[in-house]
Amino acid sequence: MEPPSSRSVAVLPASSPSWVTDAVIRGGAQVVDVATASALVWTAARDANGLREVLNENPHIEWVQVPFAGIENFVSIIDDSRIWTCGKGVYAEPVAEHAVALALAGMRNIAAYARAAEWTSPAGRNLLGAAVTIVGGGGITESLIRLLTAFHCNITVVRRTVEHIEGADTVVGPENLIDALVGADVVFLALSLTPETVGLIGRPELEIMEPHAWIVNVARGAHIVTADLVWALENGVIGGAALDVTDPEPLPSDHPLWALPNCIITPHVGNTPEMAIPLLSERISLNVERYLNDDTLIGLVDPRYGY
Repeated sequence: MEPPSSRSVAVLPASSPSWVTDAVIRGGAQVVDVATASALVWTAARDANGLREVLNENPHIEWVQVPFAGIENFVSIIDDSRIWTCGKGVYAEPVAEHAVALALAGMRNIAAYARAAEWTSPAGRNLLGAAVTIVGGGGITESLIRLLTAFHCNITVVRRTVEHIEGADTVVGPENLIDALVGADVVFLALSLTPETVGLIGRPELEIMEPHAWIVNVARGAHIVTADLVWALENGVIGGAALDVTDPEPLPSDHPLWALPNCIITPHVGNTPEMAIPLLSERISLNVERYLNDDTLIGLVDPRYGY
């Protein structure tokens, strides 16, 4: 077996689309067999066992790039023995755009009007000037704040590290989540899924939200306790929910959420393949170039926090 090249990249599994290999080459690296590579671009987002086997057989791999921003599937194998990067921030722009679309569709009653079969009475509230709470402080939040600037919202961000975010009026820590939910006209979930954020929004949180408030989830379905959300929507505890992600996912066709008039569901399409491929391709090329030049990589994963 040849020794690993000083700086070369493998692309796996073998079924990876050709644009991934093209992106690596565009970044300036030679694509080689994993046995002689120093880095790996892994494209099978749900095959953690396959990646574990590859790394066990090739402990010389020093950098692994995985495709999605959410890395919950790989948490069990991510450690400090090598550098890990993910798609963190890559899809922020299209996902933030989708979040705004969902908020408008809910708050302006567009979904209900679209379902109507006759002329109905006026309903809806403004996103203009609304009190907005965003849970999460990453790239989606930054893009979302920028898009909301035109709506002159008062924005509160809830994030693990309390520090200034351009455009946010208030930034608080997770311990202040309840306070941030009170008075909000719309709540966006745009955070990573970790053991600490599973079930973050349940009956206690929904009960203190405003009766007209909408919750928009473009993060992961497991952030919300689904049974509690169904209860809240059925009983008018909140105004509505707009969900690009659900728990379970895909949502079964007989699930009660589908039939609720104050619930909007899109099938995890915050970024479609048409949007995602050029964005991820650019990220891979840029990270390969940085890797070759010994620069700091983008989308670094912190094993301590799982994102």
